[in-house]
Amino acid sequence: MAKYLVIVESPAKVKTIKKFLGSNYEVMASNGHVRDLPKSQLGIDVEHDFEPKYITIRGKGDILAALRKAAKKADKVYLATDPDREGEAISWHLSNALKLEQKKMRRITFNEITKTAVKASIKQARDINMDLVDAQQTRRMLDRMVGYEISPVLWAKVKRGLSAGRVQSVALRIIGDREEEINNFIPEEYWSLDAEFSVEGERKPLTAKFYGNKNKRLAIHSREELDKILKELDGVEYRVAEVKKGERTKKAPLPFTTSTLQQEASKVLNFSTQKTMRLAQQLYEGVDIKGSGTIGIITYLRTDSTRISEEADAAAREYIVSEYGEEYVATAEKKGDSKKKIQDAHEAIRPTDIRRLPLSVKESLSRDQYRLYQLIWKRFAASRMQQAKYETTSVKIQGGEYYFTVSASKLKFDGFMAVYTQEDDSKGENQLLVKSLDEQTKIGLKGFKEQQHFTQPPAHYTEAALVKTLEELGIGRPSTYAPTITTIIARRYVAKENKNLYMTELGEVVNKIMKEAFPSIVDVNFTATMEELLDCVGEGKVEWKTVIRNFYPDLDEAVKTAQKELEQVKIEDEVTDVICEQCGRNMVIKYGPHGKFLACPGFPDCKNTKPYLEKIGVACPICGKDVVVKRSKKGRLYYGCENNPECEFMSWQKPSKDKCPSCGGYMLEKGNKLVCADEHCGFVMMKPKETEDMSNK
Repeated sequence: MAKYLVIVESPAKVKTIKKFLGSNYEVMASNGHVRDLPKSQLGIDVEHDFEPKYITIRGKGDILAALRKAAKKADKVYLATDPDREGEAISWHLSNALKLEQKKMRRITFNEITKTAVKASIKQARDINMDLVDAQQTRRMLDRMVGYEISPVLWAKVKRGLSAGRVQSVALRIIGDREEEINNFIPEEYWSLDAEFSVEGERKPLTAKFYGNKNKRLAIHSREELDKILKELDGVEYRVAEVKKGERTKKAPLPFTTSTLQQEASKVLNFSTQKTMRLAQQLYEGVDIKGSGTIGIITYLRTDSTRISEEADAAAREYIVSEYGEEYVATAEKKGDSKKKIQDAHEAIRPTDIRRLPLSVKESLSRDQYRLYQLIWKRFAASRMQQAKYETTSVKIQGGEYYFTVSASKLKFDGFMAVYTQEDDSKGENQLLVKSLDEQTKIGLKGFKEQQHFTQPPAHYTEAALVKTLEELGIGRPSTYAPTITTIIARRYVAKENKNLYMTELGEVVNKIMKEAFPSIVDVNFTATMEELLDCVGEGKVEWKTVIRNFYPDLDEAVKTAQKELEQVKIEDEVTDVICEQCGRNMVIKYGPHGKFLACPGFPDCKNTKPYLEKIGVACPICGKDVVVKRSKKGRLYYGCENNPECEFMSWQKPSKDKCPSCGGYMLEKGNKLVCADEHCGFVMMKPKETEDMSNK
């Protein structure tokens, strides 16, 4: 009979860990959390110093009964939940639910599910870290307070079962602020000027870009400025003014954190944050590797540390020497951003064995598991390697008062790039076509190439870009990025199209209310400060209830104020002039998962509904019918012809009834300006007074 009981979170780990520990150990799974705050109520006693009320999660009764039975028979119970705050809290809840005696219970953690790590964890067993438990409790209670206190306000305002969240509401605001920035962006004109030169002794011409004068770089803003420069360049002689040879280096990347893995997997593999975390969890918990059995092949996936253990570092360096040579090994371990607050409890994400090459396990993994493992393996190997070195050549060509430049680089030593290259590694790595070039080389102008451009608005957020921003702002932690993004998409506050995230009409309504009624909740700095306080709780520097005591009164006051303001406003459905064809009533505007729709006020007797097509008072520039507000399948707002699909007109920006004075085309509204829809025209004008007044209503 087994003397010891080991309790893990996931059933996927049971088989793997049992194999490592042998017959004296029984391994069972809790299937995640076993206790939580009740769903039917706040679950926090605000009258008695914010005591949480925990109950057994529905469906976990049988699991707990089986664990109690096994725990009673065991000499010692090892709680082996995940090595983070959430895992620490699960262990604490298990100890309470199973009524474990202090002397019988020990906490163990391992950063990787390998025989060495698991056996070592038994020798390093410890007590439950209550500081980490309290940090998790605080986060859970803050999230519950925000969700349960604010959601009813949203229901009353929008008349839907909406919900708010402490981190997700800030993420929604960040996306909304970017959308506003894009919508208000006014493109600015600029020109590029390239010169093509013939070089003595060379068949191929040399192309150089306009730089400016000897004092500074000059930007060309208009055709007039360009013509002035071209006039001053007319008839001048050109000479090679300067040739600079040099060397530059490209540093090897740091090993993956949760954030950088999600970003890179999105860019390179087109994985969503949720998919990346799901696959990484599988690789961590254990996969059946031919010849090795079930084993975890990467380390723990929730981390913001770039630290690597001495053993793993030594093994990687040994492998690099044997496969690539001594010159490829990095001289010193690279450090991450020392200014950034990180949780250094465990290592960066890496393969558990550097010699387990991606190709050697390809047959044992699914296609996506293999691709993610390969990415992690390559990144880790590269992080222990030398930087890449380039030979650079920079040439300045003078013509009168102006200068043109051309630069190029040639890879001299590939270093880490022998293993791992990123998207931007190949950009700008052109080789100078002219082999011999110095200040005595004779050159002659062959011609100019001029081109008009317009500045572009900031890009819409992708999942990868949003994760990067959340991390930089200190909002959320490695374990929260994926669920936060998944939640705002699932609730249809945000739509995802071609990697980009767009605010839906529903998201706009919720974001507006949150900014007006609960500014501190969606304030980036406030949320980041709250994350720092949670870190302080986890480090034992701040008492957890102090955070709750300071947070709740302000939230409660804001909720009461918002409710009073709502009581003064009677919210009624907006009546339209659209007649219900089934019963003859005027249809009203309602909110659905995809935004507004028309519904018969005679519900439930009449259940007629139809899409809401809001006219904007602008004629379609193609067929002359009305332009209406529409929503894509995923909820993104756009403007299209009511005569669709016969007429294919559509625009992501709001069209104006004003015509472009320059080309006669249609204009788009951007802030208080009108911009020609034809980017080649680029005409911009202030909105006529009456148009501006109408758009502000």
